[in-house]
Amino acid sequence: MSSLPPPTPPPHLLALIEILRATLRDHNFLARHWVRPQDFTRERQLTFPLLMLFLLQQTVKSLQRHLHEFLDEPAGGDLFEPLTSGAVTPARAKLKDSAFVELNQQCELPAIYDPEHPIQRWRGHRLLGVDSSLMRLPDTAELGRVSGWKAAANQHGATGTRYPEARLSVVYDVLNRVGWEARLEPSTLGEVALALQQLAGLERGDVVLNDRGFTGYLSLAAVAQRAQFVGRCSTGSFLAAQQMFRRNRAHQSQIVWLFVPADQKAECQRLGLPVKLKVRLVSVRLPTGELEVLVTSLLDETLYPTAEFLTVYHWRWGHETFHLMLKGRLELENFSGRTEEAIRQDVQAAVRPHRTVPRRCRTSFHRSYHFQRRVKKIVF
Repeated sequence: MSSLPPPTPPPHLLALIEILRATLRDHNFLARHWVRPQDFTRERQLTFPLLMLFLLQQTVKSLQRHLHEFLDEPAGGDLFEPLTSGAVTPARAKLKDSAFVELNQQCELPAIYDPEHPIQRWRGHRLLGVDSSLMRLPDTAELGRVSGWKAAANQHGATGTRYPEARLSVVYDVLNRVGWEARLEPSTLGEVALALQQLAGLERGDVVLNDRGFTGYLSLAAVAQRAQFVGRCSTGSFLAAQQMFRRNRAHQSQIVWLFVPADQKAECQRLGLPVKLKVRLVSVRLPTGELEVLVTSLLDETLYPTAEFLTVYHWRWGHETFHLMLKGRLELENFSGRTEEAIRQDVQAAVRPHRTVPRRCRTSFHRSYHFQRRVKKIVF
């Protein structure tokens, strides 16, 4: 029975593979991300490019099985010296997680946002979100010391046990399902404070979609300095928003001024943020019948019709499901190591553009076994 030939790869994927090959074989790239200059200088079976690709593949299989299957492909059917999963630990200890960050920022994101590779936009804007979730880490003294401890409790109260807990915050392109940047910090750091540290990559034409926890005055003012925003208001937020909630009428649009609360004025001035913002409030009706009020810096109702905001804000749900995908399908909390550096490597390797593109937007080649084979053959 004849088998079908492997599908032809799209040109942009071939270009990306070539970029990855050149980067992983670049000594300067290695030098920026090794722990010590003598690391990866001796001949080992698990070389720097092999280790990077091995960690990038993110599997839910056991570490030993994944390692055996991974090394079998470059061997081309020949016998190879088997490695135990214990060989991965000392190898990855020589590597900084910054290697995955640079690979994402300098190689994969430029390839995705290449002008010749069209991406989805709304009225010319990229729609981005910044959101976080809490992650349970392996129970080690090192991770507890770094991230802090979380006391476990049930319906009867405290159980007397604890575990390390961290906060994962991700900047996410909701239309193209691309993870821009990931930060893993102690869970004691608030999600808004962490999100404000991730605004550097925004451009003026970007629109940030915020959930209710991110629609305080300081948060909106910080985003407004770099980009546009659409945020969901709570029933107890700005006075003008509260009035729209009380009227309970959908498809309303109103331009108002927001003023910094007195208790936040000093912080606002310290950060160099304006003490007042001109915004537009838009009311939408959910399918459940509930009224929601959105606050946005997109003031022109002709360019940004009120009727479209329900759909626009609904797109933010993709960011929620992205965090669920990380913890569910990719089993991100089932870490491949128990050290701080191993945890950070797993996180940065998981939050990568090619892993977040939905199946309906991927080519059959990109999600196929043949793609994995071509990556290994070109890189090695």
